[in-house]
Amino acid sequence: MEYISIKGTDRPVSRLIKGTDYFRHNNIETVCENLDAFLEIGGNTLDSANVYCGGESEEVIGRYMRLRGNRDQIVILTKGAHHNAEGPRVNKAAIADDINTSLERLQTDHIELYGLHRDDPDVPVRVIIDALNEHIAAGRIGAIGGSNWTWQRLQEANAYAATNGLAGFTFNSPNLSLAKVNEPFWSGCVSADTDTCEWHEQEQMPLLSWSSQARGFFTGRFSPEVREPADIVRVFYNDANWERLRRAEQLAAEKQVTAIQIALAYVINQPFPTCALIGAQNLQELLSCHTGAQIELTRDELDWLDLTRESKSSE
Repeated sequence: MEYISIKGTDRPVSRLIKGTDYFRHNNIETVCENLDAFLEIGGNTLDSANVYCGGESEEVIGRYMRLRGNRDQIVILTKGAHHNAEGPRVNKAAIADDINTSLERLQTDHIELYGLHRDDPDVPVRVIIDALNEHIAAGRIGAIGGSNWTWQRLQEANAYAATNGLAGFTFNSPNLSLAKVNEPFWSGCVSADTDTCEWHEQEQMPLLSWSSQARGFFTGRFSPEVREPADIVRVFYNDANWERLRRAEQLAAEKQVTAIQIALAYVINQPFPTCALIGAQNLQELLSCHTGAQIELTRDELDWLDLTRESKSSE
Protein backbone atom coordinates (compact mmCIF):
# COMPACT_ATOMS: atom_id res chain seq x y z
CA MET A 1 0.00 0.00 0.00
CA GLU A 2 1.23 3.47 -0.83
CA TYR A 3 0.63 6.48 1.40
CA ILE A 4 0.52 10.25 1.06
CA SER A 5 1.29 13.02 3.51
CA ILE A 6 -1.27 15.66 4.46
CA LYS A 7 -0.12 18.79 6.25
CA GLY A 8 -1.69 18.99 9.68
CA THR A 9 -1.21 15.37 10.66
CA ASP A 10 2.01 13.43 11.08
CA ARG A 11 0.28 10.15 10.25
CA PRO A 12 0.69 8.68 6.74
CA VAL A 13 -2.61 8.38 4.88
CA SER A 14 -3.24 5.24 2.81
CA ARG A 15 -4.03 5.74 -0.88
CA LEU A 16 -7.12 3.59 -0.35
CA ILE A 17 -9.55 5.00 2.22
CA LYS A 18 -12.22 2.68 3.56
CA GLY A 19 -15.77 3.98 3.29
CA THR A 20 -17.92 3.32 6.36
CA ASP A 21 -21.40 4.48 5.39
CA TYR A 22 -22.73 0.94 5.89
CA PHE A 23 -21.33 0.50 9.42
CA ARG A 24 -24.10 -0.32 11.87
CA HIS A 25 -24.22 -1.96 15.27
CA ASN A 26 -26.19 -4.92 13.89
CA ASN A 27 -23.41 -5.83 11.44
CA ILE A 28 -20.43 -5.26 13.73
CA GLU A 29 -19.00 -8.73 13.02
CA THR A 30 -18.91 -8.05 9.28
CA VAL A 31 -17.44 -4.62 9.92
CA CYS A 32 -14.65 -6.09 12.04
CA GLU A 33 -13.84 -8.64 9.35
CA ASN A 34 -13.78 -5.91 6.69
CA LEU A 35 -11.56 -3.64 8.74
CA ASP A 36 -9.18 -6.40 9.77
CA ALA A 37 -8.72 -7.26 6.08
CA PHE A 38 -8.25 -3.59 5.18
CA LEU A 39 -5.48 -3.20 7.75
CA GLU A 40 -3.93 -6.46 6.55
CA ILE A 41 -3.34 -5.02 3.05
CA GLY A 42 -1.83 -1.86 4.53
CA GLY A 43 -4.87 0.40 4.64
CA ASN A 44 -5.14 2.66 7.65
CA THR A 45 -7.59 5.48 6.87
CA LEU A 46 -11.36 5.37 7.43
CA ASP A 47 -13.89 7.82 6.02
CA SER A 48 -16.98 8.66 8.05
CA ALA A 49 -19.25 11.61 8.79
CA ASN A 50 -21.44 12.95 11.55
CA VAL A 51 -24.53 12.10 9.49
CA TYR A 52 -23.60 8.60 8.28
CA CYS A 53 -26.13 6.00 9.42
CA GLY A 54 -27.57 8.45 11.92
CA GLY A 55 -24.26 8.46 13.78
CA GLU A 56 -23.83 4.68 13.88
CA SER A 57 -20.89 4.75 11.47
CA GLU A 58 -18.74 6.75 13.90
CA GLU A 59 -20.00 4.74 16.88
CA VAL A 60 -19.08 1.44 15.23
CA ILE A 61 -15.60 2.72 14.34
CA GLY A 62 -15.19 3.59 18.01
CA ARG A 63 -16.37 0.11 19.04
CA TYR A 64 -13.97 -1.53 16.59
CA MET A 65 -10.96 0.43 17.81
CA ARG A 66 -11.86 -0.38 21.43
CA LEU A 67 -12.34 -4.09 20.67
CA ARG A 68 -9.04 -4.35 18.78
CA GLY A 69 -7.09 -1.87 20.89
CA ASN A 70 -5.70 -0.37 17.69
CA ARG A 71 -6.52 3.34 17.77
CA ASP A 72 -2.85 4.07 17.05
CA GLN A 73 -3.13 2.16 13.74
CA ILE A 74 -6.14 4.12 12.45
CA VAL A 75 -6.31 7.48 10.69
CA ILE A 76 -9.79 8.95 11.04
CA LEU A 77 -11.31 11.12 8.35
CA THR A 78 -14.71 12.36 9.44
CA LYS A 79 -16.89 15.25 8.42
CA GLY A 80 -19.37 17.68 9.92
CA ALA A 81 -21.45 20.81 9.29
CA HIS A 82 -23.79 18.99 6.91
CA HIS A 83 -27.04 20.80 6.25
CA ASN A 84 -30.27 19.59 7.85
CA ALA A 85 -33.98 20.08 7.18
CA GLU A 86 -33.69 23.67 8.33
CA GLY A 87 -30.89 24.51 5.91
CA PRO A 88 -27.12 25.09 5.95
CA ARG A 89 -25.15 24.54 9.18
CA VAL A 90 -21.71 25.86 8.25
CA ASN A 91 -21.25 28.05 11.31
CA LYS A 92 -19.15 28.15 14.48
CA ALA A 93 -21.75 26.57 16.76
CA ALA A 94 -22.61 23.69 14.40
CA ILE A 95 -18.94 22.94 13.73
CA ALA A 96 -18.22 22.77 17.48
CA ASP A 97 -21.25 20.60 18.17
CA ASP A 98 -20.43 18.15 15.38
CA ILE A 99 -16.76 17.86 16.34
CA ASN A 100 -17.61 17.16 19.98
CA THR A 101 -20.30 14.65 19.01
CA SER A 102 -17.92 12.85 16.64
CA LEU A 103 -15.18 12.64 19.26
CA GLU A 104 -17.63 11.11 21.73
CA ARG A 105 -18.94 8.57 19.25
CA LEU A 106 -15.46 7.63 18.07
CA GLN A 107 -14.25 7.27 21.66
CA THR A 108 -11.17 9.34 20.94
CA ASP A 109 -9.79 12.77 21.78
CA HIS A 110 -8.39 13.60 18.33
CA ILE A 111 -9.48 13.39 14.70
CA GLU A 112 -6.59 13.33 12.22
CA LEU A 113 -8.51 14.62 9.18
CA TYR A 114 -11.58 16.80 9.63
CA GLY A 115 -13.68 17.89 6.66
CA LEU A 116 -16.62 20.23 6.30
CA HIS A 117 -19.25 18.08 4.60
CA ARG A 118 -20.89 20.99 2.82
CA ASP A 119 -20.15 24.67 2.18
CA ASP A 120 -22.32 27.73 2.63
CA PRO A 121 -21.03 30.48 0.31
CA ASP A 122 -23.04 33.04 2.29
CA VAL A 123 -20.71 32.52 5.28
CA PRO A 124 -17.40 34.43 5.03
CA VAL A 125 -14.36 32.15 4.95
CA ARG A 126 -12.83 34.01 7.91
CA VAL A 127 -15.66 32.79 10.16
CA ILE A 128 -15.06 29.19 9.13
CA ILE A 129 -11.26 29.26 9.30
CA ASP A 130 -11.31 31.02 12.68
CA ALA A 131 -13.72 28.42 14.07
CA LEU A 132 -11.71 25.44 12.82
CA ASN A 133 -8.45 26.88 14.12
CA GLU A 134 -9.86 27.02 17.64
CA HIS A 135 -10.31 23.24 17.51
CA ILE A 136 -6.87 22.71 15.97
CA ALA A 137 -5.32 24.74 18.78
CA ALA A 138 -7.25 22.67 21.33
CA GLY A 139 -5.88 19.45 19.82
CA ARG A 140 -9.28 18.09 18.83
CA ILE A 141 -8.57 18.00 15.07
CA GLY A 142 -5.48 17.94 12.88
CA ALA A 143 -5.65 18.60 9.14
CA ILE A 144 -8.74 20.41 7.86
CA GLY A 145 -10.34 20.13 4.46
CA GLY A 146 -13.45 20.66 2.43
CA SER A 147 -15.81 18.01 1.17
CA ASN A 148 -18.02 19.29 -1.63
CA TRP A 149 -16.32 22.68 -1.68
CA THR A 150 -15.29 24.41 -4.88
CA TRP A 151 -11.62 25.07 -5.47
CA GLN A 152 -12.36 28.80 -5.57
CA ARG A 153 -13.69 28.77 -1.99
CA LEU A 154 -10.77 26.65 -0.83
CA GLN A 155 -8.38 29.11 -2.40
CA GLU A 156 -10.16 32.05 -0.79
CA ALA A 157 -10.11 30.37 2.62
CA ASN A 158 -6.41 29.55 2.35
CA ALA A 159 -5.54 33.10 1.32
CA TYR A 160 -7.27 34.36 4.48
CA ALA A 161 -5.50 31.74 6.60
CA ALA A 162 -2.07 32.61 5.16
CA THR A 163 -2.58 36.33 5.69
CA ASN A 164 -3.55 35.80 9.32
CA GLY A 165 -1.05 33.11 10.31
CA LEU A 166 -3.71 30.41 10.64
CA ALA A 167 -3.97 26.82 9.45
CA GLY A 168 -5.74 26.52 6.12
CA PHE A 169 -7.31 23.65 4.25
CA THR A 170 -4.76 20.98 3.33
CA PHE A 171 -7.01 18.49 1.58
CA ASN A 172 -10.10 18.48 -0.60
CA SER A 173 -12.66 15.70 -0.91
CA PRO A 174 -14.92 16.10 -3.94
CA ASN A 175 -16.04 13.37 -6.31
CA LEU A 176 -13.42 12.44 -8.89
CA SER A 177 -13.87 9.50 -11.21
CA LEU A 178 -13.28 8.47 -14.79
CA ALA A 179 -17.04 8.69 -15.41
CA LYS A 180 -18.16 12.33 -15.49
CA VAL A 181 -21.45 13.31 -13.92
CA ASN A 182 -24.43 14.81 -15.70
CA GLU A 183 -25.60 16.34 -12.42
CA PRO A 184 -24.75 15.91 -8.71
CA PHE A 185 -25.62 12.56 -7.17
CA TRP A 186 -26.91 14.41 -4.11
CA SER A 187 -27.86 18.06 -3.82
CA GLY A 188 -24.89 20.26 -3.01
CA CYS A 189 -22.27 17.73 -4.06
CA VAL A 190 -19.21 18.85 -6.01
CA SER A 191 -17.38 16.83 -8.67
CA ALA A 192 -13.87 17.70 -9.81
CA ASP A 193 -13.97 19.19 -13.30
CA THR A 194 -11.04 20.13 -15.53
CA ASP A 195 -10.47 23.45 -13.78
CA THR A 196 -10.50 21.74 -10.38
CA CYS A 197 -7.93 19.17 -11.47
CA GLU A 198 -5.71 21.86 -12.99
CA TRP A 199 -5.85 23.79 -9.70
CA HIS A 200 -4.95 20.67 -7.73
CA GLU A 201 -2.03 19.99 -10.06
CA GLN A 202 -0.80 23.56 -9.61
CA GLU A 203 -1.26 23.58 -5.83
CA GLN A 204 -0.42 19.89 -5.26
CA MET A 205 -3.20 19.78 -2.68
CA PRO A 206 -4.25 16.19 -1.87
CA LEU A 207 -7.63 15.17 -3.27
CA LEU A 208 -9.54 12.40 -1.48
CA SER A 209 -12.12 11.21 -3.98
CA TRP A 210 -15.50 9.84 -2.98
CA SER A 211 -17.37 7.61 -5.46
CA SER A 212 -13.94 7.04 -6.98
CA GLN A 213 -15.25 4.11 -9.05
CA ALA A 214 -18.44 5.90 -10.14
CA ARG A 215 -20.66 3.67 -8.03
CA GLY A 216 -19.83 0.59 -10.09
CA PHE A 217 -20.31 2.13 -13.54
CA PHE A 218 -17.24 0.25 -14.84
CA THR A 219 -18.17 -3.19 -13.50
CA GLY A 220 -19.91 -4.28 -16.70
CA ARG A 221 -23.34 -4.31 -15.07
CA PHE A 222 -24.51 -1.26 -17.01
CA SER A 223 -25.24 -0.57 -20.67
CA PRO A 224 -27.37 1.96 -22.57
CA GLU A 225 -30.16 -0.63 -22.61
CA VAL A 226 -30.16 -1.15 -18.83
CA ARG A 227 -32.20 1.73 -17.41
CA GLU A 228 -31.88 1.17 -13.70
CA PRO A 229 -31.08 2.02 -11.01
CA ALA A 230 -32.49 5.42 -11.83
CA ASP A 231 -29.77 7.36 -10.00
CA ILE A 232 -26.99 5.75 -12.03
CA VAL A 233 -28.87 6.52 -15.24
CA ARG A 234 -29.50 10.10 -14.14
CA VAL A 235 -25.91 10.81 -13.09
CA PHE A 236 -23.66 8.77 -15.38
CA TYR A 237 -25.50 7.79 -18.56
CA ASN A 238 -24.10 9.79 -21.47
CA ASP A 239 -22.30 9.02 -24.72
CA ALA A 240 -18.92 10.24 -23.47
CA ASN A 241 -19.04 7.89 -20.48
CA TRP A 242 -19.90 4.91 -22.68
CA GLU A 243 -16.77 5.71 -24.71
CA ARG A 244 -14.74 6.00 -21.50
CA LEU A 245 -16.06 2.59 -20.48
CA ARG A 246 -15.11 1.13 -23.86
CA ARG A 247 -11.59 2.52 -23.56
CA ALA A 248 -11.26 1.30 -19.97
CA GLU A 249 -12.25 -2.20 -21.10
CA GLN A 250 -9.72 -2.07 -23.95
CA LEU A 251 -6.88 -0.92 -21.68
CA ALA A 252 -7.87 -3.47 -19.05
CA ALA A 253 -7.60 -6.27 -21.59
CA GLU A 254 -4.13 -5.09 -22.57
CA LYS A 255 -2.97 -4.96 -18.95
CA GLN A 256 -4.82 -8.17 -17.97
CA VAL A 257 -6.88 -6.46 -15.29
CA THR A 258 -10.52 -5.32 -15.15
CA ALA A 259 -12.18 -2.10 -16.26
CA ILE A 260 -13.20 -1.24 -12.68
CA GLN A 261 -9.53 -1.54 -11.67
CA ILE A 262 -8.55 0.78 -14.51
CA ALA A 263 -11.16 3.26 -13.24
CA LEU A 264 -9.57 3.16 -9.78
CA ALA A 265 -6.08 3.51 -11.24
CA TYR A 266 -7.30 6.62 -13.09
CA VAL A 267 -7.89 8.30 -9.72
CA ILE A 268 -4.67 7.08 -8.13
CA ASN A 269 -2.47 8.16 -11.05
CA GLN A 270 -3.47 11.82 -11.26
CA PRO A 271 -0.59 14.34 -11.41
CA PHE A 272 -1.27 15.46 -7.85
CA PRO A 273 -1.63 13.54 -4.57
CA THR A 274 -4.83 11.50 -4.46
CA CYS A 275 -6.57 8.90 -2.37
CA ALA A 276 -9.58 6.86 -3.42
CA LEU A 277 -12.48 6.31 -1.04
CA ILE A 278 -13.68 2.77 -1.69
CA GLY A 279 -16.91 1.02 -0.78
CA ALA A 280 -15.58 -2.56 -0.74
CA GLN A 281 -17.78 -4.65 1.55
CA ASN A 282 -16.13 -8.05 1.11
CA LEU A 283 -12.67 -9.51 0.62
CA GLN A 284 -13.04 -9.98 -3.14
CA GLU A 285 -13.95 -6.32 -3.67
CA LEU A 286 -11.17 -5.18 -1.34
CA LEU A 287 -8.51 -7.22 -3.13
CA SER A 288 -9.76 -5.90 -6.47
CA CYS A 289 -9.30 -2.35 -5.20
CA HIS A 290 -5.84 -3.22 -3.86
CA THR A 291 -4.80 -4.46 -7.30
CA GLY A 292 -6.31 -1.43 -9.02
CA ALA A 293 -4.38 0.94 -6.77
CA GLN A 294 -1.10 -0.64 -7.90
CA ILE A 295 -1.69 -0.19 -11.64
CA GLU A 296 0.52 2.49 -13.19
CA LEU A 297 -0.96 4.67 -15.92
CA THR A 298 0.95 7.19 -18.02
CA ARG A 299 -0.26 10.74 -18.59
CA ASP A 300 -1.03 9.78 -22.17
CA GLU A 301 -3.15 6.84 -21.00
CA LEU A 302 -4.99 9.08 -18.52
CA ASP A 303 -5.74 11.63 -21.24
CA TRP A 304 -6.83 8.90 -23.66
CA LEU A 305 -9.19 7.40 -21.08
CA ASP A 306 -10.56 10.88 -20.46
CA LEU A 307 -11.15 11.46 -24.19
CA THR A 308 -8.74 14.40 -24.44
CA ARG A 309 -6.45 12.59 -26.88
CA GLU A 310 -7.07 10.06 -29.62
CA SER A 311 -4.15 7.77 -28.85
CA LYS A 312 -2.90 6.37 -25.54
CA SER A 313 0.66 6.36 -26.85
CA SER A 314 2.99 9.26 -27.64
CA GLU A 315 4.26 7.41 -30.68
